[in-house]
Parts: sequence; structure tokens; C-alpha cells
Amino acid sequence: MSQEFEPRDIRSPLSADQLEVELRAIGEARYHHRHPFQLALQNGELSKAQVQAWALNRYYYQSMIPIKDASLMARLHDPELRREWRQRIIDHDGHGPGEGGIQRWLALTDGLGLDREMVVSTGKILPATRFAVEAYVHFVRERPLVEAIASSLTELFSPLVINTRVSGMLAHYDFVSEQTLAYFKPRMTQAPRDADFALDYVKRHALRVDQQQGVLAALRFKCDVLWSMLDALDYAYVAPRRIPPGAFDPEVDG
Repeated sequence: MSQEFEPRDIRSPLSADQLEVELRAIGEARYHHRHPFQLALQNGELSKAQVQAWALNRYYYQSMIPIKDASLMARLHDPELRREWRQRIIDHDGHGPGEGGIQRWLALTDGLGLDREMVVSTGKILPATRFAVEAYVHFVRERPLVEAIASSLTELFSPLVINTRVSGMLAHYDFVSEQTLAYFKPRMTQAPRDADFALDYVKRHALRVDQQQGVLAALRFKCDVLWSMLDALDYAYVAPRRIPPGAFDPEVDG
């Protein structure tokens, strides 16, 4: 990981623009677009079973996003802010059955041949996936509000990864299609909208050195959550292929 992108130790308050520069530097250094598993996924180097394992484990993250957002929204005393944040829950849960991002993710796991009941139960996910996702939910629930909001700023960097991931998967895997990857298209507009709101909030409310250090640490933490999820997938399904007891085994569950 290139040290040139690491945020410096701040000792006096940064301007709003300087704070944004530091936040973007964290994303450049730590976002999972640099992870070997992500690179293998988009470059067509994974087997169908390995892609299945990725989609299955990522489902748990997707399914917990509305829960994370609901816990944050409950802490907002301003109705305008609650209305803004509520859209994130609608994006994932939809307005009714069969709608929203979670359902589109299930279309992906269906298209990959995974049993839907197994996916929704989350009983076959890696222990590290569960620990990482729940750590994120707890962080948002317990940390100061500006830090909780800052932890969502990985959305600043997701559109570039989505473009590369989708185009790479369509080019290299005959077992996916634009229909099975339909989750990602709405995220190309939803993620920038959400990131712009969160970034504006953080720049306006993180004014003291301790607050700015807190939001920088929050974004590093969220990047670590995403990175550790891919670490676990790489260890279990690529090398050395040590699948924990009870986790998805392609030879049995695929």
C-alpha cells in the first residue's frame, strides 16, 4: 500500500477542502479496489464457485445496510436529515415486496445458482464476514454522529469499482448477464448522491481537530471492514482454501 496516500497526523483544524483531500486520500489508499480478490473478480480469474462465495457473503453486508441506516436515522433530530437518510433504506428495501437493492442482490445469487433459502438464512457465510459487518453496524450505532456518517463515505469511491467490476464480469464470465448484475446499475446514481450528502455534512460538522481525526478514522475503519471481508474470502476460497466449519462449501452447497 502506497504511503503517499496515507493521511497525515493533523495538529490544527483543517479547512473543509483540506479535510476532503484527506478523506479522498484514505479511499485511494485503503478502498478495496486494490484488493487481490477484487482484482481477480473483475479480471475473470475466479471460478464460478468463488464468485458464488463472494455473492453469498456480500449478501449479508447488503442485508444489514438498512438496519445500519435505520439505527443512524433514529439518532437524527432534524426531520429534514431523517428524510434525506430515509432514502437509503428505501433504496435497499424498496417501497414494497420484490423491490429494492436487496432483491436485486438476490437476483444475482439466484442467477449464480445458489439456493435462495440458504442465502437469506446467512447460515453459510464466513465467520469473518459476520464479525466485520456487525462491527460496522455497531460502529454506526455507537460512535458520534459525524463519525457514523463519515463511515459511509466509501460511497465516494464505489462508482469506479462498480464500472470496472460489471464490465469485467460481463466480459469474462459466461454465467453472469446484465440481468443478474442489475443490482449495480442504480448504485451508479444512488452512491454519488448519498456520498455528496454525507461529505457535505462531515465538512460542515467536523470542525475541531478531534472531530476531524474521528471522521478520518471512521473512514479508515469502514475501508478495513470491506478489506477484511475480501481477506476472508481469499483465505477460504482462493489460497490456502481453508473453509471454516459450517461455511459455504462449493462441493456441497454450490
